[in-house]
Amino acid sequence: MAKIITFGLQKGGVSKTTTTGITSFLLSKNYKVLAVDMDSQGNLTELLANQSANNFLNHSVFEAIAHKEPKKYIYKINSNLDLLPSNNFLANYAKWLYTYELPHTEKGIISAPFKGDGSIQLKKTLDIIKSNYDFILIDTPPALSEQTTSSLLASDYVVVLYEASKFCYSAIPNFMETVNYVQSLTELKILGILRTLSDGRRKDVHFFNRMIENDYPKLVFDTIISRRASIGRIPLNSFKDNPELESALTQFKVFYSELIERLKEIDN
Repeated sequence: MAKIITFGLQKGGVSKTTTTGITSFLLSKNYKVLAVDMDSQGNLTELLANQSANNFLNHSVFEAIAHKEPKKYIYKINSNLDLLPSNNFLANYAKWLYTYELPHTEKGIISAPFKGDGSIQLKKTLDIIKSNYDFILIDTPPALSEQTTSSLLASDYVVVLYEASKFCYSAIPNFMETVNYVQSLTELKILGILRTLSDGRRKDVHFFNRMIENDYPKLVFDTIISRRASIGRIPLNSFKDNPELESALTQFKVFYSELIERLKEIDN
C-alpha cells in the first residue's frame, strides 16, 4: 500500500513543485510512484510531463476526483512514474465541493454528488489506486485552501517546505496549525521541514535557517537545498536528455536518502 506524502506550505516560491517533482523522479528509480498535482497552476504537471498543463483539459485530477475514476486520468511519465495532472480549472475545486458542478462541462451536466465530507474526496479517489503504488506524492498550492486540506487529509505524511525569509518564517506556524488540526482527525505524521533555495552568501539566509532550526530542532532536515542554476533550468530542460541533470539532482539525492531514513524511523 502506498505511502502518501504531501509537500506543502501556504506560500509561493518555496520550491514545493520542484521538490515534489524531483523527489518523485528519484523515488521512481526504485519504486512505483504516482505524482498528484493539486495546484491549479499545473506547474508539477508541466515539470514532469514536459508539456502545457492546458493539454490536460478534461483529463486531469479534477475529473479523477469528481468521477472517482482515477485510472482513467493517469498520465504515464515512465515505467515507474505516473502523474495525475492539473490545469487552471482546478481553481474551481472548492466550488465543486459544494455544488458538484464541473466548470468546463456542457451546461447542466454535473458530476454525481458523493456522500460524506467534501474534504475527503481526494482521499476517496486515491484509496481506489493506492495499492498500485509504493509512493504517492502530492504537490499543493501556495495557499491554505480546500486543495491543501484535502491533500493533508489524504496523506500519511507531510514535508514542510521552508525558504529562508521573514514571510516564510511567519507562514510556518500557520501551516503547522493546519497540520495539527488534520492530525486531530487522522494519523498524519510530519516527516520534517526542508530548507530550500538557500544562498550561502547572504547573512539573513543563515539567520532565518538557524531560527527555524531553533524553533523545530527535531523536525528540520539536515539537508539544506542551495540555489543552483541547473535546478532552476529543469523545467526548461526536463528530466530527459538533460546534460545538467546530475548536477541538479546532487543535493536532492542527499535529501532523498534522509527522507527514506526518516520514513523507516517513523514506521518502526
